[in-house]
Amino acid sequence: MKHSTLAERLNRKRTAAKGECGMRKQRRGAILLLFLVLGLLLCLTPEAFADSKSAKWPKAGSADKKNGKLQIDATGTANGYFFASVKSKTNKKVKLRVVKDGQTLTYDLNGNGEFELFPLQLGDGKYEVSLYINVSGKKYATEGSVSLNVKLKNKHAPFLVPNQYVNYTKKSECVLYSDTLCAEQDEKKAYELVCNFMSTSFVYDYIKALNIKAGTLPDIDGSYKKHMGVCQDLSAIMVAMLRTQGIPSKLIIGYADRQYHAWVMTYIGKEEVFFDPTAALSAINPVKKYSMERYY
Repeated sequence: MKHSTLAERLNRKRTAAKGECGMRKQRRGAILLLFLVLGLLLCLTPEAFADSKSAKWPKAGSADKKNGKLQIDATGTANGYFFASVKSKTNKKVKLRVVKDGQTLTYDLNGNGEFELFPLQLGDGKYEVSLYINVSGKKYATEGSVSLNVKLKNKHAPFLVPNQYVNYTKKSECVLYSDTLCAEQDEKKAYELVCNFMSTSFVYDYIKALNIKAGTLPDIDGSYKKHMGVCQDLSAIMVAMLRTQGIPSKLIIGYADRQYHAWVMTYIGKEEVFFDPTAALSAINPVKKYSMERYY
């Protein structure tokens, strides 16, 4: 029997070690290649872009909270909204007051007993919702009050759905066009396209501005059809188009210097971005200071 020398045995160990090292390098190379291929596939996979089909569309059910003549459907509070109605029809003026943490919001409510949609834009916490019916002149009597304990699923949830001030439906022309305009665009590009559309496709309604009455709500559908409106109409149209694309947006009411005015604030990622559709049409003098009073 032939015995191998010490040198031969060492040489064989070195050769085996080199072979094992080579195999480890090959495995590392294969793993790296696998990650590169997976990364490429992810890049090539079409992104799921938002549109009005994936937007939230609140629907009133039955009243689950009642007090006096006030009826509330609170099933949507986690998504940033609630429905309210008066129990029975009345020809008198009806108002709804929402109070949270010292902040008060007052709305006109229809007297026909139909639910209307209202936002919970003040965030998590306890809301007091009260119903008032006109007695005479400017006097109103309290006709019911309900507490809502709100915990939002998403802090931006109230700014992704319609409400009394930003009142649109699946069939609103601005909603349908937003799907076309923003098709397969990320939120930043979609926002830029909507801003450009508002800046180039509308005119300011100076006649309506002279005759508008206090308490008039934005008219999204009517103003879009004419491609003409006052500040609150233009801002509400823009907000509707963005919300249905999954982009949280606020209709802001306040003052542009000393002029009562409306404009838009939008969340793009973690940034809140300002846009004034009226200023974009050069229909207002240059503004030094915007002061927010309330938002919807």
